Amino acid sequence: MPTILEIYRHLGQEYCLDSWWPAQSPFEVAVGAFLTQNTNWHNVEKALANLREAEALDLALLADMPLAQLEQLIRPSGFFRQKAQRLQHFCRYVLDQHGGSLEDLLQRDLEQTRNELLTLSGIGPETADSILLYAGQRPSFVVDSYTRRFFGRLGLLTGTENYDDIRTLFMAEVNREVPLYQHYHALIVTHCKERCRKSPLCSACFFKDICDYATQAA
Repeated sequence: MPTILEIYRHLGQEYCLDSWWPAQSPFEVAVGAFLTQNTNWHNVEKALANLREAEALDLALLADMPLAQLEQLIRPSGFFRQKAQRLQHFCRYVLDQHGGSLEDLLQRDLEQTRNELLTLSGIGPETADSILLYAGQRPSFVVDSYTRRFFGRLGLLTGTENYDDIRTLFMAEVNREVPLYQHYHALIVTHCKERCRKSPLCSACFFKDICDYATQAA
């Protein structure tokens, strides 16, 4: 079985792509991290487009915006009432505790900042790491459902690991470099959309000879 780093190299040879997370500013990344919960990126893009059109992608503006207005702007992302409350709470927290500076929040000690994010409503480990890696440009590996699916099928995960177990595994074996973490995450997402789908295309997968799932399914 190849190492986690060797798997990254195999993925990089197969897919030619840059790091993933299209956004125009760190704050937009943070907003997107809230909006992408329990939905797909296509719906997030619709909500972000609404916010841009309303010229509302501003931390202070979102903090003071009438909640009903914010709900309607982000409605395409689903669970819009819950997300509006959480997003507004986050904006007000950054205003109150960090003078409105997202950079001030995200450029402190990595684990301290992560723990601080995890105290906020609506921010779990995946959202916290997404904000750190993509908005803060901090080396905090993002573990998502694609990561669990792909590495579980390969046989590198048993299915009993919690989020932090998997994050620790990756961060111990892969150099703590922001571009590397971003690129690896993008490759995992792409591979799980192209081949390692919910109903996987094992016959077309270049990992089929070393994948536990593919071997058992053959």
